[in-house]
Amino acid sequence: MVIRRAEERDGGRLTRLVRRSRAYEGRYSSMVEGYRVGPDYIVAHRVFVAVEELAGEEGAGGERVVGFYSLMVEPAELDLMFVSDQAQGYGIGRRLVEHMLGEARSAGIDKVRVVSHPPAEGFYRSVGARVVGRVPADPPAVRWDRPELEFVVGD
Repeated sequence: MVIRRAEERDGGRLTRLVRRSRAYEGRYSSMVEGYRVGPDYIVAHRVFVAVEELAGEEGAGGERVVGFYSLMVEPAELDLMFVSDQAQGYGIGRRLVEHMLGEARSAGIDKVRVVSHPPAEGFYRSVGARVVGRVPADPPAVRWDRPELEFVVGD
């Protein structure tokens, strides 16, 4: 697996990953309905994608997106982080967080805020984020409170 800077052409694949995430089925579906990770978003933010190289005929196999994240610099926030349903449980999320912390460090950021999808709170805590509060529901799109966490970026 390789983590590389997302390119404008990745927008469609990232959008599909978000919209197809099982974590957003049922009561959480309104969060990703119509969501789009467009080229403008990719250009404006630090978006990184985890890809697996696919074997193909004569080396032209391409790649498969297995996850991505978006780091906002001002203010410092992990805006998006997704791992494909098929790739969960293999440490990809942990590697994306480590990469994000490295990016934050190189940008001179000392803390990164995360407003988490409620089922993802345990994951963020397991990779070093600490709970600092809760963000109240904001209907109609977000009808539930969300945990607010923070990563402290070390040296």
